[in-house]
Amino acid sequence: MARLFGTDGVRGVANVELTNKIAYYLGQAAVKFLGKTIVVGKDTRLSGDMLEAAMVAGITSAGGSALLAGVIPTPGVALLVRELNAAGGAVISASHNPPEYNGIKLFDAKGFKLPDALEDEIEQFITSGGLEGEIAVSCAEGSPDAAMPSGSELGVAIEVENACDIYIDHAVRSIEKQGINFEGMTIALDTGHGASSLTSPVALERLGADVIVINDDYDGTDINVECGSTHLEPIKQLVRDTGADIGIAHDGDADRVMMVTPKGIEIDGDIVEAVIALDMKRRGALAKNTVVSTVMCNLGFVHAMRDAGIDVIQTKVGDRYVLEEMRANGYSIGGEQSGHMILLEHNSTGDGLMTAVQFLAAVKRIGGTFEEAVSVMKKFPQELINVNVADKHAVSADESVAAAVKIAEDELGDNGRVLLRPSGTEPVVRVMVEAADESVAKHIAEQVAQAVRAV
Repeated sequence: MARLFGTDGVRGVANVELTNKIAYYLGQAAVKFLGKTIVVGKDTRLSGDMLEAAMVAGITSAGGSALLAGVIPTPGVALLVRELNAAGGAVISASHNPPEYNGIKLFDAKGFKLPDALEDEIEQFITSGGLEGEIAVSCAEGSPDAAMPSGSELGVAIEVENACDIYIDHAVRSIEKQGINFEGMTIALDTGHGASSLTSPVALERLGADVIVINDDYDGTDINVECGSTHLEPIKQLVRDTGADIGIAHDGDADRVMMVTPKGIEIDGDIVEAVIALDMKRRGALAKNTVVSTVMCNLGFVHAMRDAGIDVIQTKVGDRYVLEEMRANGYSIGGEQSGHMILLEHNSTGDGLMTAVQFLAAVKRIGGTFEEAVSVMKKFPQELINVNVADKHAVSADESVAAAVKIAEDELGDNGRVLLRPSGTEPVVRVMVEAADESVAKHIAEQVAQAVRAV
């Protein structure tokens, strides 16, 4: 059977793959493995109410209390867990996925995502039938007193009326204490019909910006649809139409952010991390003079950091692996090209709003335009070819493929790189080549891809 937990919680088509039963058992699991008080938040998907009801039923049936944060960005739940001294948190969201999908991710008492080992225990608990399954086993083994909580042992659900305000205040204070505001700055904002519709416009306006926002309405079926951080054309058009200084776009649960300049330059996670890291270094706030990224980061990022005397640690793809490296070694900033950025001084998970305001503050300190600020990093042309294969692991280990990669690496030298990565979900090997010249990247990527196809 496929593993229930993926790289970012449990996810699937709501009411088909992610069912009410799974949500109910995840609620029970949250109480059993994390503790009695669980913060529950959601994005704007139509299925959010259904899955929230099922999860809250699971929490209260296990004797726990559910603190209902309502519609709120994922990083807002991570923050609330700490601010409210809760035992854990649950976010009902499928992040950047289409509206028919939903997901549930859990946080511990410090607002961090759960380690694989604990997720494995929770998965075993769910597949065994939750508390009801445990009690049935206990009774069969001679413990007739085992029973579900009842009467005064049952939990309650409590609404957190100021949940979004707590999250907004946290972001605003992080800038105000730096003695900075965004007065005179015009910001175009696309909230993607998602959770940030309730938070990012308010926070940016409180910091003095003139904010022009689109896609801040929602009906549960439009989240991420041709908008937000995965579809940048609407925000580019808004910047062009309004003459805004910068455009900001979130995904559905606002744990990531992408930006665009007035000239249409896309500011992805690599560029954002470069600008913030350089600002942190100048302020003496860059722990151990090191940044964390993944193997998929652009080579231009690595070169920009090297030129600034900053060390780069690269992990497997996934913000959880970035965070693990940061926590294990005391680093303060890590991110992914997709726009996930973790700034441990401010939050315990990817935070699109916090990333945006820290980026804006860094640019304001530098002075000049956003185009000038992002010029600290020159992106290398990147060519990606997906090759369908019968056995992705066998292909990746094949000697002839390894030889083709070695030839390509020797040809590129320090001015490029080759990355072969089996897909985590498809029978595909991804061939990625970066080079200083786009035609070189395409040529070498095709050579390596041909070697993969031959196998």
